Order: sequence, then C-alpha cells, then structure tokens
Amino acid sequence: MAEEALTSHEKFKSEGHTAFVLGYTGEVGKVLVEELNDLKLFKKVVLIGRRQIPLNLGPEFEQKVIDFENIDEHKDVFENLDIGFCCLGTTRAKSGVQGFIRVDHDYVLLAAEIAKAQGCKHFSLVSSQGADKNSSFLYPRTKGQVEEALKVMHFNRLSIYRPGVLMCDRQESRPMEAAVRVVLKPLSYFFPTAITTPVQIMARAMINNAISSTNISTELYDNKAIHQLSGISKGCSNLKRSLSAPESTKTK
Repeated sequence: MAEEALTSHEKFKSEGHTAFVLGYTGEVGKVLVEELNDLKLFKKVVLIGRRQIPLNLGPEFEQKVIDFENIDEHKDVFENLDIGFCCLGTTRAKSGVQGFIRVDHDYVLLAAEIAKAQGCKHFSLVSSQGADKNSSFLYPRTKGQVEEALKVMHFNRLSIYRPGVLMCDRQESRPMEAAVRVVLKPLSYFFPTAITTPVQIMARAMINNAISSTNISTELYDNKAIHQLSGISKGCSNLKRSLSAPESTKTK
C-alpha cells in the first residue's frame, strides 16, 4: 500500500499541478498548509487571505492578500491554479448573523466562481456534518446552500467534506467550543468517527483525495469517510499515516 501511494505521489508531482488555499489562517487551513509543505506535491501553492502572516514554508508557496468585498479586483490571484482547497469559515458568535453569512456563503461562492473562470478544475470545500439547505437552523442551512450552489457551477470535480466537530487546540479564544471539545474528547477516543474530526485527519483526507483520480464529478464525504480517506490511525497523539486511502471511501 505504501509503495502504491508513493507511486501515486510521484505521478501527481510529475504532472506539475498548482493549487490555492482559502482560509489558510484557520485551524484546518493551517494544518493543511503544513501538510502540503511537508509533502511537496504541488509546483505552486497560493495562500489567499485578508492578511499576511509570518510563515516558514518552501519556495513554492506564495501569500496573496485580497479584499473579499472587492474580490473581482483580484481575479489574477486565481489564474491557472487547477486545484482549490476552501477552508473559509467563521461563527455567528464571532461575526454576527450577517457576518457569518457573508464569509461562509458569499465569500466562498464568489471565490469559487472566479476560481473556476480562471482555470480551477477541482474545488474542495470543508462544509459541515448535518449541512442541509432546508434546515430551520442558520448554520446547517447556510452550509447546505453553499453545497448546492457549488454543484451547479459544474467544476470538473467537486469534493465536499462534512466533518464532525473539529478537534484542535485553538489559539483564538472560543470558550463554548473548548468546553464542547473537553466533553467530546473521551468519546472521540473510543468512537473516533462518530461526531468528531481532528484537523489533522481533515487536512490529510483533502490531500489524499486531491492526488487521487476518479470519474465522479461530485463527491460527498461524511465524517466516517473522511477518517478512512485520511489514512491516519485512531488517536491523533500518535499519528500513524499511510499515504493513501481505500477507494471505498468515495461516495457518489
């Protein structure tokens, strides 16, 4: 399995792919960038955000600061980047209702439209468990609406991930989320695919999927499939990684 994975990595690298990451300062985005830096799979990776931050990365990485409110003025940033990773997101508590909708819905879709027009072939979105466009609750409804809007953009390939509660040690203070994670930590150990998703698993699943080939144009991964796709064993304190995941993790 490891030899096959190494072969797939080398094949992917030889094809000279380029990528962008939206939301690279968030918890999933930060780990995703670290993994991409370690694996060296892409010829070029553009990190797109609202501010520049200190990073110690390889020469293939570039940071681009854009104004999402005037994203049309930054179309060139997305030019000729064939794979996109979208980890954008905020919370209602942090940004208010309108702020949450603006970031998690409007910014995501505006960026996706421009990326597709500029050559993006494969767009990957971190959505949420329970996403449902018809939900009476704001968070899952917004996530579901974004998923449906992306589907009708007709990317060559669209990968939607619905993780559970993201498990991480946030630098940003979110007391309620921290309390929930403390309660869920024992459950995540004994039932790792139930309702929690460590950010390392989320990041590795996105990368493993990006380097794989498929004839499926729209892929939807639930929490269990994300864990399987990551190739990371149970227990994030002792990560045993394989470089690929079984094909059975893909759901039509």
